[in-house]
Amino acid sequence: MPELPEVETIRITLEPKLIGRRITGVFVALPKMIQHPTPEALETLLTGRKITAMDRRGKYLLIRLDDAATLAIHLRMTGQLTVEERDLPPKKATYFTLGLDNGTEFRFNDVRKFGKVFYFECGKVPVSLMRLGPEPLSDEFTPERLKRSFAGHRLAVKKALLNQEIIAGIGNIYADEALFLAKILPFRPVNSLKDTEIEALYHAIRQVLTESIRHRGTTKRDYRDGEGHPGSYQHHLRVYGRKGEPCPVCGSPISKHIFGGRGTHFCPVCQG
Repeated sequence: MPELPEVETIRITLEPKLIGRRITGVFVALPKMIQHPTPEALETLLTGRKITAMDRRGKYLLIRLDDAATLAIHLRMTGQLTVEERDLPPKKATYFTLGLDNGTEFRFNDVRKFGKVFYFECGKVPVSLMRLGPEPLSDEFTPERLKRSFAGHRLAVKKALLNQEIIAGIGNIYADEALFLAKILPFRPVNSLKDTEIEALYHAIRQVLTESIRHRGTTKRDYRDGEGHPGSYQHHLRVYGRKGEPCPVCGSPISKHIFGGRGTHFCPVCQG
């Protein structure tokens, strides 16, 4: 599933292709992909609107329109977004398309069909977005804010990092990577962490997310940026996906446990 760095990379690559473009048509091949409103209503609401900005909130891509409304997209597991020439045949799994006034099309391709699209007006932000925690690369995210977010929880720290209401945008890859850098075992409850460990985790989170954006995200299988290119951060991962390989710090074999239904990678020595 694309996480914060991947969605941010998609935003960066799509922004120059979409800002200033006017929507000339809407095509929905998979109605269940549209969460709100109906596909027919969405076509009426979007046709003729101009795209004014591209934002991101957590793992959501936000397309801002000239009437102050927003089109939000969640890629879920296999969603891919591109802008292509209209005469280029779309991929088989292209289920949502916006025609644009320069002869291109904004296309949402999703093999697994789990992606979601929804529209909301200014001042009517959906609950799913309202509940998101702070952006980990924003100024509002500080060691003190992280400590407050953990307060009152007994969750394992790995599960806390995956909770989008505690911190927005972090998924399995970057939780494992951040915990390794911070030298914290993923299974420890957050209420056992010392202030110094929380501060180390804060810096580790920001480091791995920034590194990944610089490398245009992590491609393990499906992820592609807004131009159809894979990321390269998979070549720089320290523990994720490296079960049995030597730890880059101490040389001990990287362990993998299934924890909370997720594969969790860690060094039992450095993080023990």
